[in-house]
Formats: sequence, C-alpha cells, structure tokens
Amino acid sequence: MTVEELQEYGLEEMTDEEISNFLLNRGFGVLGLPTGGAPYLLPLSFGYDGESTIYFSFFVGEESRKVELCKEADMATFLVFSPDSVFSWESVSILGAVSELPAEQWDEHEAAMDNAWHLDLFKQAETAGTLELFTFDIDEQVGLKSMGLPPGMQEEHSSGDSSQ
Repeated sequence: MTVEELQEYGLEEMTDEEISNFLLNRGFGVLGLPTGGAPYLLPLSFGYDGESTIYFSFFVGEESRKVELCKEADMATFLVFSPDSVFSWESVSILGAVSELPAEQWDEHEAAMDNAWHLDLFKQAETAGTLELFTFDIDEQVGLKSMGLPPGMQEEHSSGDSSQ
C-alpha cells in the first residue's frame, strides 16, 4: 500500500518542523551503509544540529569495517523510530552523505551531540580505542506517524463505550 492509501487509516506525513523536533528528542537510530550486497546496519546514538546534519561517533581499534564503509559510501540511509504502541508511532527515514569530521573541528560541533543517547557500556570503554566522529548531511527526509486509533476504529470504540 502507498502512503496515500494508508492515510485513510490514520497515517500522517510529518512536517519538516515535526521531523526536526523528533530528531532533536531522539538520540538513537540505525545507520545503513552500502556494501556489495546487503546493507550494513548499525544501531547507534546520534546528535542533531536542528537543521541538516546528524553527528555520530565510533570507538574503534586498529581496523574497523564501519569506519571503512563510512569512508567509502557516497550515500547512506538513517532510520530513527519510536514505536510507542501499535497505534501510536513515529519514524523518520533519511538519505544523505556520510563524512569523517576532522578532530580539529570537533569542538565547533560539540553542542550537536548533546541530544545523543549515550550507552553506559561505551562510556566505560572510552579508553579502549580511538574515537572517530562523522557527519551525516541530510539530502532527503521523510517522516511518518500514526497518533491513535485508525478513523474507523475510533467511531467503533466510541460507540462501544457509550453503550456500557
């Protein structure tokens, strides 16, 4: 089914402002990097500058497939979602370019990482590798949401409650 067909069941497209607020209030998502076959998917925490750039970091050892794929990728995808219930959820799918942020520029972008969701495991392991910071420049974004019972079920549910 298309987005248009699903709208009669309560699906809504998010505005750019709703997408921005959603990204600012979430700190984790899934990065999809291209490979020769199936995409390489990475759940990770991220920061968002409120405009057009997502920031994320990796602690890596001497070799890192994720860093190698980030450096090779022309385009990547990023998915952020919040499944509150089967009737109430939001998701934002993003297409953009990934690039490494040079260490001398990290301080300029530090505030964007304030909304990142930091896992305790990685805080404990900070000294166990090298930190690499990347940017994801947003080219395209689509946000979808469902914020309650579908229209047909709302009437059924309301009329069912009033007869009790």
